[in-house]
Amino acid sequence: MSSLTGAPVATCAVAVDVALLTIRAGRLQLLLVQPDAPDLAGRWALPGRRVRDDESLDDTAHRALAELASITAPDAHLEQLRTYGDPARDPRGRVVSVAYLAMTPTTRDPQDRHRARFWDVADLGHGPQLAYDHDRIVPDAIERARSKLEYTSLATAFVEEPFTLAELRQVYEAVWGVRLDPANFRRKVVSTEDFVVETTGFAPPGPEGGRPARRYRRGGAHRLHPAMLRP
Repeated sequence: MSSLTGAPVATCAVAVDVALLTIRAGRLQLLLVQPDAPDLAGRWALPGRRVRDDESLDDTAHRALAELASITAPDAHLEQLRTYGDPARDPRGRVVSVAYLAMTPTTRDPQDRHRARFWDVADLGHGPQLAYDHDRIVPDAIERARSKLEYTSLATAFVEEPFTLAELRQVYEAVWGVRLDPANFRRKVVSTEDFVVETTGFAPPGPEGGRPARRYRRGGAHRLHPAMLRP
């Protein structure tokens, strides 16, 4: 292909990569898949696909999750993280990636665990070897999730409704990697306008017994005032 001046114009593909975070067994986990490229055997990557002419970026993100991990998450929180365009990021040619952050309640294992699996975020530094430039994308996605829990209500994207305040607190503890005082956490949550709304009924007691916990659903607030600052 040439420009009007006769100089060659480089072709560039557009792809979408999805950092899907969830909480399983009280631990923050990230979905990774094995790339299709034979020269990347043994490495892991975020689910990603090149954008088709007839689909939106959001549609490509959902298609990547479905095709590479057999995961459908239509109700997951999905937002664009940033665009990555280093010329050497993909050895197959020039590919610009629009990275997404997805957050969803605990989900089942992918059907083929040899091709796709959830990894503990705490193990990523000494666990899977990441392909492409995903060692840049993954930390950006994790930090975005951690920071957004401070000033938005997106912690509720990790839990199914109705939920208890203890379940919501476990989200913050898993994402931030800290322990929070239950009484202080409860005070902050219930005093934040329209963060959560109490529902009828109680959750069954846990294995250690105790009083049944009240249940809540998501409120209408998107931004938290005051913010839930990390310790």
